[in-house]
Amino acid sequence: MLSYRHSFHAGNFADVLKHSVTVQILKYLTLKPKPIYYLDTHSGAGAFSLSNSEAQKNREYENGIGQLWPLLNELDNCPGLVKDYLETVQQFNPQTELQTYPGSPWFAQHLLRLQDRLDFFDLHPNESQILRKNFTGDKRIHVYPKDGFHACMSQLPPKEKRGYVLMDPPYEIKTDYAKAVETLVKAHKKFANATYALWYPVVERHRIQSMEKAFIDSGIRNIQLFELGIAKDGDQGMTASGMIVIHPPWKLMETLQAGLPFLSERLGGARGHYRAEQLVPE
Repeated sequence: MLSYRHSFHAGNFADVLKHSVTVQILKYLTLKPKPIYYLDTHSGAGAFSLSNSEAQKNREYENGIGQLWPLLNELDNCPGLVKDYLETVQQFNPQTELQTYPGSPWFAQHLLRLQDRLDFFDLHPNESQILRKNFTGDKRIHVYPKDGFHACMSQLPPKEKRGYVLMDPPYEIKTDYAKAVETLVKAHKKFANATYALWYPVVERHRIQSMEKAFIDSGIRNIQLFELGIAKDGDQGMTASGMIVIHPPWKLMETLQAGLPFLSERLGGARGHYRAEQLVPE
């Protein structure tokens, strides 16, 4: 259950989607001065070298951030989704060469403000230890070596009235698909003012269809779905990944509809595809 290490996958096409969506959500939430609570249920180490043996084993980043990095010289020609994402990653890589890739915790730490509060969870002992080391000294941040699914129950509702909860489990256990939906539905009942985002991999399409139906039947309003694919369903491995967003910022759909065609072509070529759908109306 604790075998997953994101360092093998950091910066891949799935990270591009997850983090570009997260950047947009956090940029929108920080437009207002009131404090935000950020909860990351499966944080990972928070930062990843792209030159170590783990990243180099499959070199997944080459078909993710590696395809986008050269665009730093032509950002004015990129959709806002891609431009905002690349500018943020660039601040983690001030050198010209792409050497490291930030995890979700770093994006949140970087984009949130002094008045905001951040809780990072990861059950993997090595990951949580590195995570704690990477964010030592930031008094806004607390790191918990605990199960992120339970975090939604133990930490919510927070004292803050606004928040963003990011859940991206490794799905090592097949029951995690249903468990993720069940947990977020319960979390929403405790903290209805938050924006929630659930990342998912498309390995077996029927599992995603079951998740979608569960959200549709949950009674929660205003749910959007975004998906980025690099191969057709049924091909070996993860062919696409997606984000299901509850209570999205009002311009998120517009931004993703403009940016996903660009990303699908850049990262998937002729086999690239995407979805940007209102899963449940407001």
